[in-house]
Amino acid sequence: MITWACIALLMADPAAPEALQRYEFQRIRMGIPVKITLYATDDPTAKQASDSAFARFKQLDRILSDYDPDSELMQLCAKAGDGRSHPVSGDLKAVLAHSLELSRRTGGAFDVAVGPLVKLWRKARRKKQLPTAKAVAAARGVSGYQFVQLDSKRSTVCLEKPGMQLDLGGIAKGYAADQALAELRKHSVSRALIDAGGDIVVGEPPPGRAGWRIGIAPLEKRDGAPSRFVTLKNCGIATSGDAWQYLEIDGRRYSHIIDPKTGYGLTERSSVTVIARDGITSDALASAVSVLGVKRGLKLIEETPGVSVLIVTLKGDQPVVRRSADFPAGE
Repeated sequence: MITWACIALLMADPAAPEALQRYEFQRIRMGIPVKITLYATDDPTAKQASDSAFARFKQLDRILSDYDPDSELMQLCAKAGDGRSHPVSGDLKAVLAHSLELSRRTGGAFDVAVGPLVKLWRKARRKKQLPTAKAVAAARGVSGYQFVQLDSKRSTVCLEKPGMQLDLGGIAKGYAADQALAELRKHSVSRALIDAGGDIVVGEPPPGRAGWRIGIAPLEKRDGAPSRFVTLKNCGIATSGDAWQYLEIDGRRYSHIIDPKTGYGLTERSSVTVIARDGITSDALASAVSVLGVKRGLKLIEETPGVSVLIVTLKGDQPVVRRSADFPAGE
């Protein structure tokens, strides 16, 4: 969902006190490059903290992945329609609970059970061919968050329709980044930034700084220099857009972001950046607002405490920028 072009990290080395040193680590996790920038007192502390954070990413990938047929998520989906409730881990329960709440709040604009449509459009992008109306209708027929029954007290889930498939692509990376930051804090590392392929979570700021300086790339050019900067601490920031993943047929551009109500990729180009208290919230809301559009998206954000949004659309070739009242003015 989030691409490197959507959010770029730009930060010069601060004049840090001798007690803290800056460290940078990068590994492939959840199929994407994950960058961790942190401040620690010494090399062993930095390495142990980052190793723990990356291990948490790996653990969550085994739980939340929709690419790995052996993941907990896919094993649950394989039982769809069997009429039974199945136990789930605390992590899967937490992500599903958040997803279902947002699915209900948005009337399905964010839909955790849109997996069959996601799979259909992945295939379409690979083949560079639109899916047939019949295929879209069939995928829609086995989609829908309302057919996911989560019992939080018993930690069980029932998928009511055969062929259902959950998709956590719009929320899993944000949750994983939150959990990785929590791992760093267990090692007394609180000054850190985690960039999970554009879903960014930040803790305390670098020494001597008000926050982490983060650049937001322009909608018009996927490799363009950031058009705006914000300075953040102790929050999550995510951008949803079609800068990298899209299908273009006969001059019409279909985003990888799917409108569950139509079953088709969005055709209006937009870039939605959300700042929230944590990564799971910013990640999910960026996806939801993209589908809702400007008017309904702004309304959703304004009704959600502690959240702000920047929405950029194109009118012709010109960007049109709208933001919620409390989105940082930027630099």
